[in-house]
Amino acid sequence: MSDDRIAIRVFVAGRVQGVFFRACTAKEAEVRGLHGWVRNRQDGRVEAHLEGPRPAVENMVHWCHQGSPSAHVIQVDTEPSDVEGFTRFEITPTV
Repeated sequence: MSDDRIAIRVFVAGRVQGVFFRACTAKEAEVRGLHGWVRNRQDGRVEAHLEGPRPAVENMVHWCHQGSPSAHVIQVDTEPSDVEGFTRFEITPTV
């Protein structure tokens, strides 16, 4: 079986801090078998690095447009990233 893992960096703007967005993102990523991280940014956005099979990553990006139940997502931006070989998904410190 070939390794068709991709990586995408996601930036989510709106009411996404203080509403369990990171915790829900980590849970949803784990359900999809994704690895990487999610963190708050000082500019008010949430940033995530998602690695995994293309369909799962694309599905997770779609989820980010809705986010956690208390979130109000205004904008989601993505950019390609390098697969770094993470072995789990974690919440990391704010940058």
